[in-house]
Amino acid sequence: MRSKLSQFNYDFDEKLIAQYPAAHRDESRMMVLHRDTGKIEHKIFKDILEYFSSDDVMIFNNTKVFPARMYGKKEKTGAKIEVFLLRELNSDQKLWDVLVDPARKIRVGNKLYFMDAKGNEILVAEVVDNTTSRGRTIRFLFDGPDEEFRKGLYTLGTTPLPKYIDRNVEKMDFDRYQTVYAKVLGAVAAPTAGLHFSEGLMKRMEIKGINFAEVTLHIGLGTFRTIDVEDLSKHKMDAEYFRVPQAAVDVVNKGKAGNQRICAVGTTSMRATESAVSAGNLLKAAEGWTNLFIFPPYDFHIANAMVTNFHLPKSSLLIMVSAFGGKDLVREAYAEAIKEKYRFFSYGDAMLIL
Repeated sequence: MRSKLSQFNYDFDEKLIAQYPAAHRDESRMMVLHRDTGKIEHKIFKDILEYFSSDDVMIFNNTKVFPARMYGKKEKTGAKIEVFLLRELNSDQKLWDVLVDPARKIRVGNKLYFMDAKGNEILVAEVVDNTTSRGRTIRFLFDGPDEEFRKGLYTLGTTPLPKYIDRNVEKMDFDRYQTVYAKVLGAVAAPTAGLHFSEGLMKRMEIKGINFAEVTLHIGLGTFRTIDVEDLSKHKMDAEYFRVPQAAVDVVNKGKAGNQRICAVGTTSMRATESAVSAGNLLKAAEGWTNLFIFPPYDFHIANAMVTNFHLPKSSLLIMVSAFGGKDLVREAYAEAIKEKYRFFSYGDAMLIL
């Protein structure tokens, strides 16, 4: 039976949207779903150690969030323009796909000026193409070394918190909207399931003999794009860059051979690994772009456990989680989470599905 978008809707109080992270990464609440029995448990995140043994595997997405939100001024009028860096198209020409707001004020040929907090001009960009109603392609007019250009972007950019976090970006967001194992720069949003892992917790997992496998999937705004078709088989995901290195393949396939628990930390780790499945249903090394959209019914090939957060209604993330956990059990879990006042979305609480 085909899955319909309307099956993944739910009502909840917006007061449950977490505006700040938990005081300590590993002390968020954690709901545990047991797919075999339907049992639901309420725990603290650091209790995750209870559910994993020596030689089990955790798959982490080591993408690093780029400070993608910038504010510039339009030439002549001085109108304030928000520019959200989506993707670098050409590093030599310094071409970027961006979203601009308000879009109606920005046309091809316009120049945008970016200043630091003291009003010093750091970068200038020219709009060279219209890509969508809100999207543009811009070229940064910068002749210096690439290192200086990147430094300028970092100086100007702010942590790209989602719009439902209804406050200004604060200094702590620079660290907290980033996993402790982030390495490869390129995401415009954090792999939020990983935000619950502290360095101390990861050390304790290592001591217990749990093995780590790192993959990369650079999260773009396509992950959060509204689905506007009722028949999910007709939805097209935006492509995102991913890489599954041989080192991760070796760790995961050894765990699979030993019938160990293989846990995907987040929907992005799940997407990356499910985009790199061999003919023998093992993980294989791969690199490229994936537009894989996972919706029920779906046979998962790599992970048999998953850490995730509580996601927006009708989102591709909630739909994937429902494919993994089972639509009925996940629906029951969300109703329980609302009743028990769990904290939702990026800075919210966690769910472990076994």
